[in-house]
Amino acid sequence: MELLAGVRARTVDTDRLRQHVYESGPEDGVPVVLVHGNLSTGRFYEYLMSNAAEQYRLLAPDMRGFGRTQALPIDATRGLQDWADDIDALVRALEIERPVHLAGWSTGGGAIALYAQDRRVASLTFIDPVSPFGFGGVKEDGTPCFPDFAGSGGGSGNPEFAARIAAGDRSAESPLSPRSVMRSSYWSPRHTVPPEWEDALVEEVLLSVTGDDGYPGDATPSENWPGFAPGTRGILNALSPKYCNWSRIVDIDPKPPVLWTRGTDDIVIADGSSWEMGSLGAAGQVPGWPGTEIFPAQQMVTQTRTVLERYRDAGGDLRAEVFDGSGHGPLIDAADRWAALFFGFLVDAEKRL
Repeated sequence: MELLAGVRARTVDTDRLRQHVYESGPEDGVPVVLVHGNLSTGRFYEYLMSNAAEQYRLLAPDMRGFGRTQALPIDATRGLQDWADDIDALVRALEIERPVHLAGWSTGGGAIALYAQDRRVASLTFIDPVSPFGFGGVKEDGTPCFPDFAGSGGGSGNPEFAARIAAGDRSAESPLSPRSVMRSSYWSPRHTVPPEWEDALVEEVLLSVTGDDGYPGDATPSENWPGFAPGTRGILNALSPKYCNWSRIVDIDPKPPVLWTRGTDDIVIADGSSWEMGSLGAAGQVPGWPGTEIFPAQQMVTQTRTVLERYRDAGGDLRAEVFDGSGHGPLIDAADRWAALFFGFLVDAEKRL
């Protein structure tokens, strides 16, 4: 499938890596960087980019480990800092001198928060972001269920799903086929993506780097349930609470305006995510679960709300919008409404600069 009208793609050499980028709008337009999530690419923003107002320069890079960007390892011990630094390198390579607007979906939400902790930005938009305390193995206040953060990291990835990505599975023959996972988890299963567009997005997912340096990453044996702790490589370890924490966003000064959007039917980032070990253990899908007091289902949305409300109480401007019936990607299953909200937010944010 060819790119939609107004969207173009190119490769940019930065001082960190060779990065593939989707782009729309004029080079002198208001710069907006769109950061995708785990197991996706910048192309997931294509519809938004093709319908953007003319004053915006939208940039949607394929992040390290995904898409057509140079396949360099992810150092999970830095959390999502590799992604944050790669965004910075791209902005500098393009010689963008003014603060950029940043939007981050899922994993991308954590990356833009880290970027903003060290650099001035024009605004932050979170789309169903990973919790400020990472993914898996923590209680509501962010403390680990076990000292070694067991139950999070590379060991939590499904090996069959990873194998199907590596094998280039384009079918929907299994619930763990990439196409099936997209339909059930990336957006509401009640939403139908046009077949040609769905085919294009499947191809993007299949570009993901798999194994210890990509998805899911390596793991460390643990005496604690469920028998593994985070390793040091790959995307799921970068998301582990052992390394991933963006709660320091509360201390940013000056504070950029924040938009937080989420779908009510998101099963990936939720208070009881279907992908998280506490939920899987409670459902009997992982034997030996030690119970709610020791390993509760992670309250991801509650954690995000708590941190962002602290941001607001510390003087930040917070707007939160819930998309009833949307899944993990309201930018896809509620595309027109989400775009109107987003671009309206950017207009208001520009007035504050």
